[in-house]
Amino acid sequence: MIIRLPAAEGKSETYHLAGEPIAVRKPKTPFNRVALAAAHVVADPLSPSGGLDWDKTLAFRHFLLDQGFGIAEAMDTSQRGMGLDWPLAHELIGRSLKSAGPQASRIFSGCGTDHLQPVEARSVDDVVRAYLEQLHAIQKLGGRVILMASRALVRVAKSPDDYVKVYGRVLNEAEKPVILHWLGEMFDPALKGYWGAEDFSATARNCLAVISNNSAKIDGIKISLLDAEKEIIFRRQLPANVKMYTGDDFNYADLIAGDTQGYSHALLGIFAAIAPAAAAALTALAKGNTKKFHKIFGPTVPLSRLIFQAPTQYYKTGIVFLAWLNGHQDHFIMVGGAQSARPLPYFTETFKLADQAGLLRDPELAVKRMKTLLALYGQ
Repeated sequence: MIIRLPAAEGKSETYHLAGEPIAVRKPKTPFNRVALAAAHVVADPLSPSGGLDWDKTLAFRHFLLDQGFGIAEAMDTSQRGMGLDWPLAHELIGRSLKSAGPQASRIFSGCGTDHLQPVEARSVDDVVRAYLEQLHAIQKLGGRVILMASRALVRVAKSPDDYVKVYGRVLNEAEKPVILHWLGEMFDPALKGYWGAEDFSATARNCLAVISNNSAKIDGIKISLLDAEKEIIFRRQLPANVKMYTGDDFNYADLIAGDTQGYSHALLGIFAAIAPAAAAALTALAKGNTKKFHKIFGPTVPLSRLIFQAPTQYYKTGIVFLAWLNGHQDHFIMVGGAQSARPLPYFTETFKLADQAGLLRDPELAVKRMKTLLALYGQ
């Protein structure tokens, strides 16, 4: 199968699809890593108020659950803070938990302070109240919690002690151990200086103080810094009962495989785009076949690095683009019009790398939809 694609300097090229689609299968061997996929949302293009297509949104979550993944719900992959506000996120969490039925225990949901505008925050007490409002709402639904980073806390915190106070007060009211989320400024520039420091060593020290003070309330921490060395350094300092969840969409394969001193579990946005490959790779790892694990994951890494290239906060556009190519939704429209956040060459290269990684599950449909996109650009 072939398709004409734009190339450099205004030229075009004939691209021959070469990938063998990876089959979507329910794993027969349980993973030996906790693997949470941060799922996107499917917009309703006919909604005048930016609503969601609930049927398609929930169907995608079942697609992930059926392949052995847990769900990281209402996180930044769902455009949290970039089009998905707290009321809609709350509804999403409730619908997702209800739809999952007995699998609801495998869903962790984002709890933040995004209903409090940073400019309206006057003190750490305001931040605590905002966190607790969302924490109690999610727990009332029976949900597990991912404690997201707070833009408001960055604004009002005067020292690392303020982070210790806020997290201590919030975690004290957690009914079950939560996952903390350290989101780097490449994902959200408003989080620059989180944990009360700029230097990594000082930042890590401040974060570890929060974890040490509250370890019984913490299941693990997700780090999204796109720096494998920093993650490994931090991982080796965690209390034994606290998991490391890699959020490194550049180096996830090596971090999940681990080394002689440990390994990372995973909470990744890229898993939503590469689910069949990730499920097959994690199955191989659980069987002790690390060579097959790396062989399957290897071709997905260039794709992930492209999807998450700077400006990284727009990676959701690549995730939704692949969901559309693969038939998980009928259109390429995102909440807030975020489909326009990347240029055509990005989509062209994403298409090729997805093919080469075996991630176009119906190549004929993918080619048809890619041609539709190209036509919109006059190609």
